[in-house]
Amino acid sequence: MNRTTHTLSTLAAAAWLASCGGGSTQVTVGGGDYAVNTRPSFVAGTPATLQYDGAADDLLTAGLGRAGLAGAAPTLSTPATAAELRKLAIHTNYRAIVDINAAGGYGTLYGPNVAADGTVGTGDGKIAGSETIAYADDGSGRQNVTMMVQIPSTFDVRSPCIVSATSSGSRGVYGAIGSAGEWGLKRGCAVAYTDKGTGLGVHDLQANTVNAIDGRRVDAAAAGTGSSFTARLTDAERTAFNTATPNRFAVKHAHSEQNPERDWGLHTLQAIEFAFWVLNERFGEVKDGNRTKTLVPANTLVIASSVSNGAGAALAAAEQDSAGWIDGVAVSEPNVQIAPGGNLRIERPSLPAYTAGAKPLYDYFSYANLLQPCAALAAGAAGSPFAFNVTLQAGAGNRCAALAAAGLVTGATLQERADNALARLLAYGWEPETNLLQASHWQFATTSIVATYANTYGRFRVSDNVCGFSFAALDGTAAPAAANPALLNGVFATGNGVPPMGATMGLVWNNALGGARNHAAALSPSSGLYDLAGDGANCLRALWTGNDANATRVQSGVAETYRSANLRGKPTIIVHGRSDTLIPVNFSSRPYVLRNALVEGANSKLRYIEVTNAQHFDSFLGFPGYSNSFVPLHLYFNRAMDAMWAHLRSGTALPPNQLVRTTPRGGAALAPNPISATNVPAISASPAAGDRIVIEGSTMRLPD
Repeated sequence: MNRTTHTLSTLAAAAWLASCGGGSTQVTVGGGDYAVNTRPSFVAGTPATLQYDGAADDLLTAGLGRAGLAGAAPTLSTPATAAELRKLAIHTNYRAIVDINAAGGYGTLYGPNVAADGTVGTGDGKIAGSETIAYADDGSGRQNVTMMVQIPSTFDVRSPCIVSATSSGSRGVYGAIGSAGEWGLKRGCAVAYTDKGTGLGVHDLQANTVNAIDGRRVDAAAAGTGSSFTARLTDAERTAFNTATPNRFAVKHAHSEQNPERDWGLHTLQAIEFAFWVLNERFGEVKDGNRTKTLVPANTLVIASSVSNGAGAALAAAEQDSAGWIDGVAVSEPNVQIAPGGNLRIERPSLPAYTAGAKPLYDYFSYANLLQPCAALAAGAAGSPFAFNVTLQAGAGNRCAALAAAGLVTGATLQERADNALARLLAYGWEPETNLLQASHWQFATTSIVATYANTYGRFRVSDNVCGFSFAALDGTAAPAAANPALLNGVFATGNGVPPMGATMGLVWNNALGGARNHAAALSPSSGLYDLAGDGANCLRALWTGNDANATRVQSGVAETYRSANLRGKPTIIVHGRSDTLIPVNFSSRPYVLRNALVEGANSKLRYIEVTNAQHFDSFLGFPGYSNSFVPLHLYFNRAMDAMWAHLRSGTALPPNQLVRTTPRGGAALAPNPISATNVPAISASPAAGDRIVIEGSTMRLPD
């Protein structure tokens, strides 16, 4: 639907609300009907609103400006104030999404100073406006999903728009500030954020402190239902747990026992509905002393958006949107899961056809966690960024031996086993373009994510210590230690929702030979060898391949997250990097696009853009080996958003399915060349035949 500037009558607004069950109050006065702007029932407590002048403080950069976001992290008092935590959270989360180095495009291709039309300015890019925060809850006082609405001073009530910005990863409510947040604010749109129930809530079980909605550390008992997350343990249970396993943390995404991924779509829709309420409290016409629902989906353009987990949430929201809240979707590298099966076929000329279909995140992460350490030593992974040091190489070698003994890899020598491990990852569905990233991803992400998701899918309590894994601060021997109060003071701002969270906490394997240790320093009891917690990796994998009670719980939780791929005919653009090693294209976007084509047929308005030399973590592009080998996918996220905006506002045709061929910056690892426009060509309105992605029935054909 193309949107033009117009005013919707209050009668039409009321009719729309009646059709979607929007929770409004219908009032009849003098023969005229209108809908009162009543607060949605899921909003818990009293929303808090602050104004930012765009100078000392602002919505996008927390007063830091373009240079400040690229500079040193702001400092905190002890205890930290809410304003300090907000500033540091924006600094942290912005940099977690984009490369903030000028040579990589920050300040020229993207960044606060680059206007919505691409014009490069010299200013700070600060944006004045208001920010309203509240919890969404189901009445239990335990969900406490943080929602936030930012309204820039440039918001035009005559041409209103909203962009949803669901947090990426397991991040807190500012997790999409640098992606959908920035894009929406620059366009003058209100931005509807949600942390989707994954973060950032850390319960220090020893000190019994938690995070408030604004990030401050408070006593758990005093916080009550105002806590972002408090582990479900009685005082006696917590005491017993602390005695058996002292100095541990419970973290919301892992230990809330709610499997929030099941409801990511709902949480995104709730954030959008909350945004409408906030906007109408400010801009709604006043009738008989009541604020009315003047801005409604029928006269407001709404784009659902974000990256990674937030992208998956946007797609889920579009699937569930029976009331018509969303007009279009534009997302990047989505973590989206569909049920296996369907005889899907993916073809590239130089590779065997991939016919294994979609794989759930827990399946491929638990498999990667087993094989990645061994595969990192393969000849095909030589020259990897963050290649294993001598210690990790020794552990990886022992992991290779253990895998060979279990029949999970073949080969008589270490090199043969490593090469076979990498070959098995490729056969499972990883693209060859991911080979160089297996080492860094295992070190920085894989085990922590699979341990977190084992807990959340199975709805386990922190005291269950699933497969022997727990979260704790670490001492110099990699053993659990008392929390550092100074670091915990800022965890809301610096944490990402999964361990490791900097020096604040790491992932501990309680079952390590000789006592609990960081998983990367752990010896397996079955062999007595240092193999990077190989026994723990086997246990995590068995939760997917096994059939015991714990495995059944995990598998049931995974099934709750499957999406339908029915986008209800909504125009949608998905962008994904071919080199994505975290959320590989064969397991996520490609099968989702295929399933959508089968489900919606001719009604589908989904477009798929795959980008060469692009991977999942743009924030890594400042590091050697990443910087000279990969381009920023963030730029293509922005371009997809631009294309969706043009389609919805002006009727511009959506771009066809295509492969965008980029050129890495090149140069030495420590001295990469500056990026230029030639490295990152535009998404084409009419791609060449050799760049088109073709979908025929249940088959997708991609160019090399």
